[in-house]
Amino acid sequence: MTSQMTYLHPDHIFDGDVLRKAYVAVKSGSITGILDTLPAGSIAQTLQGTLSPGYLDLQVNGGGDALLNNTPTLQAMQTMAAAHRRFGTVGVMPTVITDAPEVLEHAADAALQAHGLRGILGLHIEGPHLSLARRGTHAAQFIRPLDARTLSVVQRLREAGVAVMITLAPEAVSAGQVSDLVAMGAVVSLGHSDATAQQTRACLAEGARVFTHLFNAMSPMQSRAAGMTGAAINSAAYAGVICDGIHVADEMLALALRARPQADTTFLVSDAMATVGGSDHFTLYDQKIQLVDARLINAEGSLAGAHTTMAEGVARLITQLGLDPAAALRMATTIPAKVMGRPTGLVGQSLNDCLLLGPSWAVAQTGLA
Repeated sequence: MTSQMTYLHPDHIFDGDVLRKAYVAVKSGSITGILDTLPAGSIAQTLQGTLSPGYLDLQVNGGGDALLNNTPTLQAMQTMAAAHRRFGTVGVMPTVITDAPEVLEHAADAALQAHGLRGILGLHIEGPHLSLARRGTHAAQFIRPLDARTLSVVQRLREAGVAVMITLAPEAVSAGQVSDLVAMGAVVSLGHSDATAQQTRACLAEGARVFTHLFNAMSPMQSRAAGMTGAAINSAAYAGVICDGIHVADEMLALALRARPQADTTFLVSDAMATVGGSDHFTLYDQKIQLVDARLINAEGSLAGAHTTMAEGVARLITQLGLDPAAALRMATTIPAKVMGRPTGLVGQSLNDCLLLGPSWAVAQTGLA
């Protein structure tokens, strides 16, 4: 890795905002600037494809045959991160779903050990403080109202500087508990809920600012009741979406993107399970989950997470939904970074955490250093 300034000239760059033609200045393996013209006497290495920051995924249950709930350890988190990096996701938020309290506590211990390690962004706590009616694959026996034990876990993580996102349902919290979590520095996301639009807006007023996998496991829009889905779409809050053509119909996702009142508030997540970069099945709650026709199905016949990647979501947004490529790339890079208060754009990025995108927006290379 040279300490001298070098230059790259891809076909295009995505600078975190727009796609354009430019040169990239690199020193000691990191991008230091974006230039319209080369300095006199300099030579640039040409690259075929589009240079982009790597993808950030804020909802990753597993990968590489590791599932955080089954093995809430640092090693599992690292296995998951490595599995997703192969597909262009350079930062993951390991996600622990509804389970016994000890499982969450072990996952928190692992997140503390992972703090500062490459590719691991923090911990996403999805449940157990959810609605029974909208639990999806989450085990009913563990669902409960938000309690002091979970609040203590969040406090411990935040005091150590570990980023935390926590998904909960308005029905599972008491007045003031969302604002308590926000005061700790946690990112509160609403989901797995049968709440009314009014209940939803009450949590937004307390500081919740994200929705978990829009449309999925939340009260739907109806002509006389907006539900959580309608409240989410009409809000200025961030909302994660799974774009695999299975969890949400392409037409509905396109409709939601057009309807949102504020641009760049919807971001991609994978909700990926252990099968990404792994085998075609895994066990959750002592039940076998099988990959069938790109769907992960549990014993109840319900969807049990997703078998998809951020890269597949980006490509689908562009090629199937007709979204502007820069907007799709922002949904996988810039917007999730903003949700978690992380730096955005190419400048300052390590080349190891950049992507080269080829035809049809597929990831041609992860890491250029």
